[in-house]
Amino acid sequence: MADKRGTGLLMVWIDMPAGMEDEFNKWYNEEHLADVLSIPGVLSAARYEATRSGPKHLAVYELENPQVWESDAIKERQHTPWTLRMNPPAHAANFIQNVYEMIYPDQLTTELANAEFAPVLQIGRMAVAPENDQEWNKWYSGVFVPNFETVPGCIRGRRWRATRGTPKYAVMYELEHEKVSESPEWLKQRDINPDNSKMRDLLTHATGSPGIWKINSQLYK
Repeated sequence: MADKRGTGLLMVWIDMPAGMEDEFNKWYNEEHLADVLSIPGVLSAARYEATRSGPKHLAVYELENPQVWESDAIKERQHTPWTLRMNPPAHAANFIQNVYEMIYPDQLTTELANAEFAPVLQIGRMAVAPENDQEWNKWYSGVFVPNFETVPGCIRGRRWRATRGTPKYAVMYELEHEKVSESPEWLKQRDINPDNSKMRDLLTHATGSPGIWKINSQLYK
């Protein structure tokens, strides 16, 4: 059975004009997801819709590794007339396309490689000053995310470093439902470690971060 996940990730966030929304969704569901999934090294694809923050539309593509998005198959890909007409970067009010490499966990386990998309994602995108990078990453991967992974309803956490796009880092919590990060157990983890407050102060969140997105479609090879 083919892996569903890899060590690379492409995430695309989009806000489309209201007048294009219906056709945009039709194009994405009927053509675009499958088109991207046909590219060698793209393992699975899913669409999510924001329930908190935004942009409204999020597409998540699991990649064997981040280099997949630099491959000849990407560079030489031919766009259909429908894709050329939709052209989200030209029409979207907000368009973010980032490619990432996984930095937490530090390896792809069999369980993770075979996991399906989560019902809900909470995603934060952030930057940290270079002089704090090493200490901050050690805390984030060694303390902060593992503590949230103990919360009921949190399936797992994954951390990412951008190889294309900004800011440099992203964290993705895979959740069973939209209210997990509002639970007392989740809120308790924010300050359960004495270093949390100091280390959180070192990061700068991107606009709209963190946000929550709920799944509405998915495809696997």
